[in-house]
Amino acid sequence: MSIVTIARPEICALQPYSSARMEASGGAVLLNANESPWPASAASGLNRYPDPQPAALVARLAQLYAVDCAQVLVGRGSDEAIDLLVRAFCAAGKDAIAICPPTFGMYAVSARIQGAGVIEVPLTRDFGLDADALLAAVTPQTKLVFLCSPNNPTGGVVPYEVVARIVAALSGRALVVVDEAYADFAGGTSATSLLTQSANVAILRTLSKAHALAGARIGALIASTDVIALLRRIQAPYPLPQPCVEAALAALTPVAREEAAAHVAASVRERKRIAPLLSALPDVRAVLPSAANFLCVRFDDAALTYRRLLDRGIVVRDVGTYHGLANCLRISIGTPQENACLLSALQAREAAA
Repeated sequence: MSIVTIARPEICALQPYSSARMEASGGAVLLNANESPWPASAASGLNRYPDPQPAALVARLAQLYAVDCAQVLVGRGSDEAIDLLVRAFCAAGKDAIAICPPTFGMYAVSARIQGAGVIEVPLTRDFGLDADALLAAVTPQTKLVFLCSPNNPTGGVVPYEVVARIVAALSGRALVVVDEAYADFAGGTSATSLLTQSANVAILRTLSKAHALAGARIGALIASTDVIALLRRIQAPYPLPQPCVEAALAALTPVAREEAAAHVAASVRERKRIAPLLSALPDVRAVLPSAANFLCVRFDDAALTYRRLLDRGIVVRDVGTYHGLANCLRISIGTPQENACLLSALQAREAAA
């Protein structure tokens, strides 16, 4: 059974908007899209609307993630894919999503904008996923289950075997969305390997982190071909600006991928190096285990630490309002020089105290 059968009937029946670029491609004289026939003086080629799903970019992403092109939807970061999934599968006032806080906030935001319910199954005291509790909480109205691995903002990983168990248990009942935005920093087996046997799994990936394209906003949803086709029905006509597409293509050349891999390896080394140094500081209560490009650190007084770092020009993320993360700061892994500035500032605070 296709997982699309649990999507909103009105979306399945929707006649999608057909853009000029969708209806006709190729040709040398383009008179079908009400565009200016003259290129902008400062930006050649931008007088034409971009391809909604640029074939070259889709192909490179499919190669990067070892899937078929028809299993890839490219869009404006992971946020757009999350929003599309909620709008396609969750009817307002009827359906719900399940999340495991503390986790990425956009899952709940997208659901609440849509008028969908949010079922929360908190992580355990050591920030692990309780698969039994999660499965027990899923109701017939639960259409989407979000798993973030590595999790933002804690950095923990959901073991592949646990993901596979949840996907199998919810077959035909709910779509399991595995957010792998930080997977490049973790290694291990991607949930994309489940696609060959499971129709109810979708994977979020992004070029914002490991490939250094946060400003270009390029994300990918990887799922069964029928889920991709469903979401294309409601995606904006021209989701990707052409300069962003070109930046993504440049970032996915063999040379650029090697450079990105080297930067990922450097971030992992720095994460492993500074975690024990942070743990040794007297006002640090805990450094949570992380497989991402950040560390979640619990301080005696996170607000005071945040202000003192800011006074020295160092900006971190206060995540103390997240479930279970009181007095926690999320600290991204910077360059060795930036990390040295961070440690120096924290150690100077200790000396002053």
